[in-house]
Amino acid sequence: MTDKTTIDTTRRKLLVGSAAGLAAAAFPSPAVHAQAAWPKERPVKIVVPFPAGAANDAMGRIAGQRIQDKLGATVVVENRPGGSAVIGTTAVLHSPPDGYTLLASAFNHIVLNLVVSGVSFDPQKDFEVVARTAKAPLVMVMAPNRPEKTVAEVIAAAKAQPDKWTFAVAALGAPSHLAAIDFLRRAGLDMTISPYRGTAPALTDVMGGHVQLLIDSSFALLPSARDGKVKALGIASPERSKLAPEIPTIAESGMPGYQWQSWYGIWAPKGTPLPIREQVNAIMREAMADPEVLKRLEATLLEPVIETIDETRSYIAREVPRLAALLESVNFKPQ
Repeated sequence: MTDKTTIDTTRRKLLVGSAAGLAAAAFPSPAVHAQAAWPKERPVKIVVPFPAGAANDAMGRIAGQRIQDKLGATVVVENRPGGSAVIGTTAVLHSPPDGYTLLASAFNHIVLNLVVSGVSFDPQKDFEVVARTAKAPLVMVMAPNRPEKTVAEVIAAAKAQPDKWTFAVAALGAPSHLAAIDFLRRAGLDMTISPYRGTAPALTDVMGGHVQLLIDSSFALLPSARDGKVKALGIASPERSKLAPEIPTIAESGMPGYQWQSWYGIWAPKGTPLPIREQVNAIMREAMADPEVLKRLEATLLEPVIETIDETRSYIAREVPRLAALLESVNFKPQ
C-alpha cells in the first residue's frame, strides 16, 4: 500500500551560531535564498522506493523538509516499495523532467540493471544525479538463538553445516546483497542468499531465528543489536566506530580488507534542468553541514556527504565497474 506523507509545512527555526554561519559561508548559493521560478504552486514529490522507516526514507524526509523550508514549497514524500526498488524508481523514470518529481534512493540504484532481471533502463544514462547525502558503515548481525559469537565461529559453523544457514539481504542490489556476496566469496562459503522487500522484514526474520545472518546499515541494525534482539558480529569499516567501539571490525575478525558502506542520494528524471538540480544540491550540502542534522545523523552512525553534482557523478562512475566486477567474479545473473 502506498504511504503518502505530507511534510509538516511549519517552518522550523534555523540554528544560529558559529557552526551554522560557517556552513552558510561554505556553501553560498543565491539560488537557494532568492525567489526562484521553481517551484511554483505545484507540490514537489519525493519518491522513496523503499518502506517507511529505512535510512533512505529518513534522508528523503530531511531533503523534503529542507526544500520546503528554503523555498516555501509544499513537499510530499511518497513511499513506493517493491520489486527491489524498481517500482518506485520506474515511477520517477516516467515522470516529467520538470523538477516536481525526485527520487530519494540509495546505493542499489546504481546497480539495478545489473542485479534485477527485466530492468530496461540504465540508472546512469536515464537519470540525472542531484546529490549524495549520507553514508553509513554496514553492520553484520546474527539471529539471537545461534551460539556463535564471532565472525570466525560463524564461518566455521557454516562450513560444517551450510544448509543450516541463510543470509538475508534487504533487496537485490542493496549494499547488503553485494556485501553478502563478497563475504561468502572471501570466506569460501556456499550459503543461500534470501532477498527481502526491505531491511525491516529481513531484520524481523533474523530476530525470530528464521534466517541466520544479515548485514545492513548501522542506521537500520544498531538499535536492535543494542537492545539484544540480534547479535552484532562486526562492522564493515576500516576501524571501529567511536559510536559503537564495542563492535569489532570484520577486517580484524579475520577478513582483512572487507569494507562496505551504504549511501543515500537524490536523483531526477533524465532532462531535469541543471539549475533545478544545482539548487537542490546546494540545499542538501548546506543541510549536511547543519549541526542539528549532524546530531541526528551521528545518533545512528550516519555520516554526512557533501559533494557537488560532478563529484557525485565521478564517484558513481568509479563504483559501478567495481561492483560489476564483483558480480561477474561469482557469475551472478540478474534475478
